[in-house]
Amino acid sequence: MKKFWQLVSLASLLMLGVQAVPSVEASKRTNELSLAGLHPGRDRLASPQKIFRELDRDESVTDALLWGDICTHRELRVEVDANKIVQTITVDTDYKPEIMAKCQAVVMAPSRLKLLASGQGLQLGDPCSRMAEIYGKPESESPSARGSEQLELWLYSFDWAGSNVPQVMEVSCSVSSKQVVSITLAASSL
Repeated sequence: MKKFWQLVSLASLLMLGVQAVPSVEASKRTNELSLAGLHPGRDRLASPQKIFRELDRDESVTDALLWGDICTHRELRVEVDANKIVQTITVDTDYKPEIMAKCQAVVMAPSRLKLLASGQGLQLGDPCSRMAEIYGKPESESPSARGSEQLELWLYSFDWAGSNVPQVMEVSCSVSSKQVVSITLAASSL
């Protein structure tokens, strides 16, 4: 009987040891707190207006604030709630203003394009494979389209990280170029 209890004790210790070691999948989970230097659910409207004042503000958009870079076709869209707290941030490669200008090389400098990166360093134009390297496997992948461009939409849910962090990130990848073309980070579910 004593040997039986010793085996039960040993099995219990082994079980506790196995449970205490986080799974490989769980250790690769990374959540995102910011996009374009902004924190959804935390930053107020003044933050993007201060950071992106050098970008052209498109006043024709009424449902969100929109800044665009006419040389790189990068855009930043910020949606705020009634209290002027940033709720959703989107960076995209599809900015097409009505008036085009001749662009200088300094405008397309890598330091300027990094303004629109995620807190973990994901940028527009990155290879799509980089998402999995940073954030792990998405909750879902689905086909999408933007005009005639075929996209793959990757959805990450960060509810596991707690309610005080952004909850959802959507990343669109071009099927043809295999590059990131759009990133959206939201304080709540989209």
